[in-house]
Amino acid sequence: MVMNNSVTEFILFGYPWDEGKQKVKFEVFLVLYIVTLLGNFLIVVTIKTSRTAGSPMYLFPFYLSFADACFSMTTAPRLIVDALSQKKTISFNECLTQVFAVHFFGFTEVFVLILTAFDHYAAICKPLWYATTMSQQVCVVFVITAWVGSRIHSSAQIFLTLRLPLCGPNVIDHYFCDLLPLLKLTCMDTFMTNLLVVSNNGAICMVSFIILLMSYVAILLSLRNHSAEGRQKSLSTCTSNFIVVVISFGPCIFIYTCPPPTFPIGKMVAVFYTIGTPLLKPLIYTLRNVEMKNAVKKLWCSKV
Repeated sequence: MVMNNSVTEFILFGYPWDEGKQKVKFEVFLVLYIVTLLGNFLIVVTIKTSRTAGSPMYLFPFYLSFADACFSMTTAPRLIVDALSQKKTISFNECLTQVFAVHFFGFTEVFVLILTAFDHYAAICKPLWYATTMSQQVCVVFVITAWVGSRIHSSAQIFLTLRLPLCGPNVIDHYFCDLLPLLKLTCMDTFMTNLLVVSNNGAICMVSFIILLMSYVAILLSLRNHSAEGRQKSLSTCTSNFIVVVISFGPCIFIYTCPPPTFPIGKMVAVFYTIGTPLLKPLIYTLRNVEMKNAVKKLWCSKV
């Protein structure tokens, strides 16, 4: 239940740049956004049309790229449009939708990355169990579980947002709607709400990051018993995924375990998290994964 519905719209004030050269920044972010969508949908289409589309090795990157593309749509279009707008406003309902979408697709990526690490760990450390147990149906169940978990998490964010008594100014010191900036607009003690946000968001990021680090350490230890060719192939795949984990969880941990992003570096980290990370992930997957590069070349050369 909404405790205060007098606020019908918000003014997005905390943009991570000065007022000058807005046209240049509009063009830069537009190009980055287009490249992000093209890169992620390239992976989605390549895996979907590949003969190995049902393989767990490609199923998780498929859903990760799909979630990345959707995640970039939650903040980038408004950021691009507002770069040239004089009045940067967002309605209350649009703000709630953005809060839900950012956390839904953002934490879907978190859960899918964990599933990807588990898939690699099982394939390398438990090959016999992996061959007999991991199937497309099992992976689909895992992905559905990730979607359900993300839905529960994002619904909790909406519940907390609707419980906020918004009686202060309607100026959000950020470039998109999120729970932490909204807490500054309330007229109540937000200590417990901040604690819930940190435990719900920051703890998930931190614990997930630690679990992923432990899985990759276990993989590295198990590679000592593999052949040189097997070690090289596994290391290449694990390195790509580890880089993705670092650029995904680093900003997430910073944003949700540090104070609200009222300072420039916090907003720049948020820009990297919402614009840079979805752009870099498909590049890392395609440039470092030989099989993925070959699949892309085969698909698009045949189309040409």
